Amino acid sequence: MAKRENLRNVAIIAHVDHGKTTLVDQLLKQSGVFRSNEVVAERVMDNGDLERERGITILSKNTAVMYNDIKINIVDTPGHADFGGEVERILMMVDGVLLLVDAFEGCMPQTRFVLKKALGLGKKPVVVVNKIDRPGARPAEVIDEVLDLFIELGADEEQLEFPVVYASGRDGYATYDPLETEGTDMKPVFETIINEVPAPEGEFDEPLQVLFSNIDYDAFVGRIGIGRVERGSIHTNETVTICTEGGTPRNAKVVKLYQFEGLKRVEAESATVGDLISVSGITDLNIGETACELGKPDPLPFVKIDEPTVSMLFMVNNSPFAGREGKFVTSRNIRDRLMKEIETNVAMRVEETESSDTLKVSGRGELHLSILIEQMRRQGYEFQVSPPTVIFKEENGKKVEPMELLMIEVPENYVGTVMEKLGTRKAEIINMDAKDSGITHLEFKIPARGLMGYRSEFLTDTNGNGIMNHVFEGYEPYKGDINMRSQGSLIAHETGESTAYGLFYAQDRGRLFIGAGVSVYEGMIIGASPKSEDMTVNVCKKKHATNTRSSGADEALKLTPHSVLSLEQSIEFITDDELVEVTPKSIRMRKRILNKEERMKKQRPKKV
Repeated sequence: MAKRENLRNVAIIAHVDHGKTTLVDQLLKQSGVFRSNEVVAERVMDNGDLERERGITILSKNTAVMYNDIKINIVDTPGHADFGGEVERILMMVDGVLLLVDAFEGCMPQTRFVLKKALGLGKKPVVVVNKIDRPGARPAEVIDEVLDLFIELGADEEQLEFPVVYASGRDGYATYDPLETEGTDMKPVFETIINEVPAPEGEFDEPLQVLFSNIDYDAFVGRIGIGRVERGSIHTNETVTICTEGGTPRNAKVVKLYQFEGLKRVEAESATVGDLISVSGITDLNIGETACELGKPDPLPFVKIDEPTVSMLFMVNNSPFAGREGKFVTSRNIRDRLMKEIETNVAMRVEETESSDTLKVSGRGELHLSILIEQMRRQGYEFQVSPPTVIFKEENGKKVEPMELLMIEVPENYVGTVMEKLGTRKAEIINMDAKDSGITHLEFKIPARGLMGYRSEFLTDTNGNGIMNHVFEGYEPYKGDINMRSQGSLIAHETGESTAYGLFYAQDRGRLFIGAGVSVYEGMIIGASPKSEDMTVNVCKKKHATNTRSSGADEALKLTPHSVLSLEQSIEFITDDELVEVTPKSIRMRKRILNKEERMKKQRPKKV
């Protein structure tokens, strides 16, 4: 086995919002990737619109920097467990991980999730305690927390001897001393990566093996396979054999070969052991396949991707406003788009249903699916979705359901409310810890379905002061029925345009989701009722002028400001007999059966 001392492959893993992408920005800037006068966007690695708006990484990104003639390939990975399918694959491409932990928050659920995957694959960890300049930072305690987590996750002795660097990604400096909050550059991070992360090793003269862990898509060249050369070397215009374990090998030609330099893909003539490469020209390439030397199929084992836990129905929009705002509205359009999604999104599944207009889409969580819905509506698709449902399994003849580890941080005075609400959702408390700052840290084990629709309720209950994170824990026996929603819906009585007069009398019945001058249709949900049953209201009625009273004689009507629900909030709000209508311009909620009489007939118990 030969080593490549001039190369390091490292992935940055961390919980959401602990500063991965910002840290990578600094490493890129200080390694001279950008010109001194170049204008660079903040969080340059998050190049998707949704990633920038939400401040989260959805897709993993590759970049490369040079430091002292050593090339460091850096992969920025998502922190959300919903995109865990990305993290698992990416770890196959690297030899070490940079575990980033916030100096104030410490270890969080996704820190645990991604670290467990990395340690299981035997990757060498380097711990970076970030945000040491943050008020209330407690780097020494955080290192103890990290050590406890390593022991809990079964790290071996070598992994427990992890090196530590302290940094401020925002201010662009790193240091070996936690008390030193004035550094000059990120040199300690570069040095630690080079000294601690193992150099790639493999057989240079043996037949080729490239394991593809990711797929990208380019409008000009089609599918681009991203992978790592595990053995031998690969060249442009070479014909290779593509194979998987148990699959039929097939031959394909490498039309173009790219390596990473900074944020760009640069064409290369060849690549060898340890290189992270992109390959175009293999039209039917799939994630997890191995490219081998022609006629010598020798597939590499691929990491098992965790199964989806939540599913939703995607269906053709059949509301009275269907086809007004969308560009792609047919079942074929929706099916083609979803099939294209699962080519690169391996943690997602798409299945046919009995209806040709409906497809069942399964993913790793509500966020995983809502990001797809948001991307589709921005691309001009119009469709409807059902509420998310948990995927149950059967083990040893018993029904089991996915469980989540839920971590909550709230001021002391909200603890009672939170615990009461979670108790009704079948949550079990497993840890409670009061911090000096008056914040209480709570840990629960809760069924995944018990979390659905809870986030908006949680923010209301804690006046926006609470922090909530959760991560998939495993499967446990079914916990029994959960009463999910205590409020009913306010439903539009007729099709028309909402008026201030109609809304004024409807607002006493509950919280409104629309204002005046909005087009509504019969069966559309226009608000939430505090009572558990639904209520039909007429928001389109006008005030009729008579010969005894002029239309303007009364006082001006005062309307309470209405709530505008986001896509996620709408999906959380709806119940089994309701749908969310998604178009490029609007998000509407509606009853499956629009007509009130038909709904009543359906609800009426059948006479035996």
